[in-house]
Amino acid sequence: MSHPSPMSRRQVVPMAEPGAGAGAEPEPGAEAGAPPPMAELQGRCRLTVEPVLFLAMLALALQAPLTTQYIFSTLSAERGFGGNRSHGCNWTAGPEAAREQEIEVLTAHWNLYINLGGFAVGLFSVTLLGPWSDRVGRRPILILPAIGLALQAAVYIIVMYQKLSVGYFLIGRLLSGLLGDFNTILAGCFSYIADVSDKQSRTLRVAVLEACLGIAGMLGSIIGGQWSKAQGYINPFWLVLALNLATVAYALVFVRESVSVNGSGKLFTTEHYRSVYHLYSSGKETGRRLRIWLYALSLFVVVTVHFGVKDILVIFELSSPLCWESDLIGYGSAVEHLTYLSSLLGLKVMQPCIEDSWIAQIGLVSNMAGLVVFSLAWATPLMFTGYALRFLAMCTTPVIRAKMSKLAETTEQGAMFASVACVESACSLVSTAVFNSLYPATIYFMKGFAFLFGAAMLLIPIATIGIVRCSETEAPYHRFEDTPRVVPVSLNSDATSNQTEEI
Repeated sequence: MSHPSPMSRRQVVPMAEPGAGAGAEPEPGAEAGAPPPMAELQGRCRLTVEPVLFLAMLALALQAPLTTQYIFSTLSAERGFGGNRSHGCNWTAGPEAAREQEIEVLTAHWNLYINLGGFAVGLFSVTLLGPWSDRVGRRPILILPAIGLALQAAVYIIVMYQKLSVGYFLIGRLLSGLLGDFNTILAGCFSYIADVSDKQSRTLRVAVLEACLGIAGMLGSIIGGQWSKAQGYINPFWLVLALNLATVAYALVFVRESVSVNGSGKLFTTEHYRSVYHLYSSGKETGRRLRIWLYALSLFVVVTVHFGVKDILVIFELSSPLCWESDLIGYGSAVEHLTYLSSLLGLKVMQPCIEDSWIAQIGLVSNMAGLVVFSLAWATPLMFTGYALRFLAMCTTPVIRAKMSKLAETTEQGAMFASVACVESACSLVSTAVFNSLYPATIYFMKGFAFLFGAAMLLIPIATIGIVRCSETEAPYHRFEDTPRVVPVSLNSDATSNQTEEI
């Protein structure tokens, strides 16, 4: 064998495909119950976890606005406020105006208490379940949260039938949070897509999942609005229960596992928390740590504004000067969810000619424009104008999720999306606390101030995404690039030698 020349020379060894590992035994998929090879999943799995996310989101879109309306209606009845819309509802002064504002404040506070309880518990469960799925597979973290959501719907039905205090809704939220809540289903679905997609298609596949959220949200909003207006609040919750049970059944029967299952994976161990911590503490030499932190900050602000606005939109629309009823609230929520589809279309059109970071920035500007109009809306046409201006608002989150996924190893996808779910759970906590406190505090001098506050917050991700874009231009990160990996190996044990062979 010839010796290397004094000059450095390069021998290139291509990176292994995702899911492949050194020393892997041949044909692991031949065993009963074992997942198929990753190449097979990547090649022919067009429809995978999309129905899971669709069914879960359809149930959530039915449940969330109806829960707020039920709380508002129950508290109004307890305090003798009818909100007599047949004689108009634009209360500007007098006892009716004061009573309506009192109901709005109480509804916002009950939303705060119920959501805080569920999100606080879910913050810890999702951190366990996400990294756990890297060892035991993705299917368990699709099934367990769906069971929790079904239990929550059952508790809500009991509360409504028995006409119990709205405080009992907290029991259902805690049960759902213990089993992971909706954020864990999100983490599981996005992790699954990261398992079965390559770098080039990942942003679009993530956007397709987000579009499933939009379609389901649109249908759920329209169905819930019309149904509750015709038959009240209880019957739609039976559909919520059925949809969550259908999610469990689909994940059990039709979802094929995307990772090699290690039956020895323990759930209750601090190793899962350490794996998430490792993502945010390693990779200093490549800039990975800084980029993950900045993307996480951007996602935190964007999702906080998104959740916070959703929390107060229904209350804003129920009260004067809009005084919307259930059907109109359903249409408004449907248009809101239509942004998932319009954003997917915009992403697909813009991707060939615009870099992803710029697409995210365009989405943020669209979001800000809509929120500013919301803050000034005094009539229904102006409110729908705000919805229309936000038609690209959901371009931002799939870009951020995809970029964070590309910064993680193939064996870290569960931990990465668990950390994303933790960020979103933290967003739920912060948004509920901030917006459900800010809205009643500012209702007396500017009813739409909370929307202006949300628009101002979006300046933060505009700045952070710009910073990351500049750093990527200077030093691109190649973990998921198609170029071969280069590893320097010393050819001389002499400490003074600078000769290296790159493999």
